[in-house]
Amino acid sequence: MAGGGEAAGEARVGAEGRPRSAGRDPAAAPFASLLRARGLQDLSGDGGVRKEELRPGSGQAVPPGASVAVKYSGYLERCDEPFCTNCYSKFPGLMKLGKDITLGGLEIGLLTMKKGEVARFVFTPYYAYGRQGCPPLIPPNATVMFEVEVLDFLDSEECDTFFELTAEQQDTFPLQKVLKVADTEREFGNYLYRKRHFEGAKDRYKRAFSILGRSPSSEAEQRQISASKLLVLLNLSLTYLKLKRPAQALAYGQKALEVDQRNAKALFRCGQACLCMAEYEKARDFLVRAQHIQPFNHDINNELKKLASCYKNYMEKEKEMCCRMFAPLNSPSG
Repeated sequence: MAGGGEAAGEARVGAEGRPRSAGRDPAAAPFASLLRARGLQDLSGDGGVRKEELRPGSGQAVPPGASVAVKYSGYLERCDEPFCTNCYSKFPGLMKLGKDITLGGLEIGLLTMKKGEVARFVFTPYYAYGRQGCPPLIPPNATVMFEVEVLDFLDSEECDTFFELTAEQQDTFPLQKVLKVADTEREFGNYLYRKRHFEGAKDRYKRAFSILGRSPSSEAEQRQISASKLLVLLNLSLTYLKLKRPAQALAYGQKALEVDQRNAKALFRCGQACLCMAEYEKARDFLVRAQHIQPFNHDINNELKKLASCYKNYMEKEKEMCCRMFAPLNSPSG
């Protein structure tokens, strides 16, 4: 989504770098229909960035410096196939404004959009690829159209600024800002987890946990830090289970229990991790403790049933192995 040569890497085009024709009348192309539309919003004040809202979004608009997940397609005039698109991607990644997205018109346009919104934009060359264009896909002085859908975004500017500071500078931040940064990092992790990018989620959670070691100046601050730590530790335990690394899942589950020894979710995660490692007695201890706190929790009860089944199978295999070992002792001698 950057200007210049980077656009070429994202393009889906036809033979010899020319946009494919789908056999439709060019007048029906998205670019042509937008140019005919009336009442376009002039976002730049000079006609360089114009917008048509196709579907409204909800909530606040994308803030400056945010990280956004968008679907987009870029079109040239008289072409009904995009020169670049990520609509083939099932789960578009988060891209930071000003870093991953540097097309001037697109930045301006995204700052007017809300989550769930779909819009079309027309960018003159100054707000797109400039006088030189981006050969061979984009000719010189090209006006382009982008169709964009905002799937999600995170206000990451303060978070990104924080992690650019030295450790000494970070220590001068007020606790409330540190907690906000940790919460944003956790939200990043949650986004990646929902997209099943577990390694990336784990890294985000660990980064959040790394800044929560500050010494509190009061009991109220301790409670706030502990609450934030607990959420991150539970997420780390779950993510390590998804990564099939139960030893680490157990370690982070136990750290969560150090914060809250009666936390049913932490006990459940520890039980799951022990079951994965075939440590049945430990698994039973954690799961029974979780059940005492939440006796009607279906996940806990189902895990106990799974444990009973695994332990039964284990004992049957042990019995069978013992029988094979001692069979020669019980057979008559020749």
